[in-house]
Amino acid sequence: MLTFRYRLLAWTSFIGMFLVMLAGALVTKTGSGRGCGDDWPLCNGEFVPAYTLESLIEYSHRMVTGIVGIVVLVTFLYTWRYLRHHQEALWYAGGTLLFTIVQALMGAAAVKWPQQPAVMALHFGISLLAVASTMLLVVWNCRMKNEAEHASSSQIPKVIYPIAWGIWFYCYGVIYLGAYIRHTGTDGGCMGWPLCNGQLIPYMSGASGIVFAHRAAAAVLLILIAAFYLIVRRCKSKDQSSELRTGTVYALVLVIGQIGSGGLLTATINNENIYLFTSLLHNVLATVLFCVLTDTAIRSWKHRMQ
Repeated sequence: MLTFRYRLLAWTSFIGMFLVMLAGALVTKTGSGRGCGDDWPLCNGEFVPAYTLESLIEYSHRMVTGIVGIVVLVTFLYTWRYLRHHQEALWYAGGTLLFTIVQALMGAAAVKWPQQPAVMALHFGISLLAVASTMLLVVWNCRMKNEAEHASSSQIPKVIYPIAWGIWFYCYGVIYLGAYIRHTGTDGGCMGWPLCNGQLIPYMSGASGIVFAHRAAAAVLLILIAAFYLIVRRCKSKDQSSELRTGTVYALVLVIGQIGSGGLLTATINNENIYLFTSLLHNVLATVLFCVLTDTAIRSWKHRMQ
C-alpha cells in the first residue's frame, strides 16, 4: 500500500537530490572544489571549518549530500521492506541509492586526488542519473494512484522504444559534453550566439571546437526530439501514445529552452553574478529534460507491442 509517508519520502528524495545536483554545479562554477583542501569528510581538518566563501560552498554541498543520502537510504529500506513486490519501485529506489553512493565516492576521490575534467564531468553524469531515478519513483507513485491509467492495457508500436532510448543516450552525451566544457573552463570558447566567434563554423580546435561541438550536438538533439514527436503523433494506440505525446511536447519545449539558456550563457559571460544564475538555469533545464526523456524511454519500453 502506498502511504502518504512513502510518497513524502519519494518527493523528499527527488527534491533533495535535485538540490545536491545544483549544489555541485555551484561548487564547479564558483571554483570552490578545493574549498576544504584535500580533507574528506572533514573540511581543512575541522568538523566545522573556518568561514571562507569557498569552504562554505563546498562544505554545504557535502552536508546536503549527506542528509539527502540518509533520506535516500531510508526510502530504499522502506521500499525493500513494504513494497518489494513492486519491482519497478524497487529498481528506482535501488538505482537512486546506488548512484548516490557512486557520486559521493567520486566526489570524495576528487577531493583527495584531483581528477581530470573528463572524470569530473562523469561525476555530474552520475548525479544526473540519481536525480532521474528519484523522479521515476515519484512518477511511479503518482501513476499508481490513478487506477484507470494503471489498468490500461493499450500498447505502443515496438518501433517507438528504440528511438526513445536512442534519443535518451544521445541526450546524455550532449549533457556530458556540456559538463566537460564547464570542468575545463572553456565556456568562452565561442563568443557570440548563434554564431561562434562571428563564424558559422569556427576553427575546430581548442576551446572553440569543444563549445561549437556542444552547440551542434544540441541542435541535432532538437531535430531528433521534434522528429520523435511527429512519430509519436501518428501512433494509433490512444491511451499510451497520449502519455508519450505529452512527454515529447515537454521535451520539445525544454530542449528549446535549453538552447535559449545557452544563448543567455554567452550573452552574460562577462557579468559574473548574472552568469552564475544563467549557468544554474542551464543545468536545471538540462536535468529536467533528461528526466522527461528518461520517463518517456522507460514508458515506451514497458508498453511496447510484443
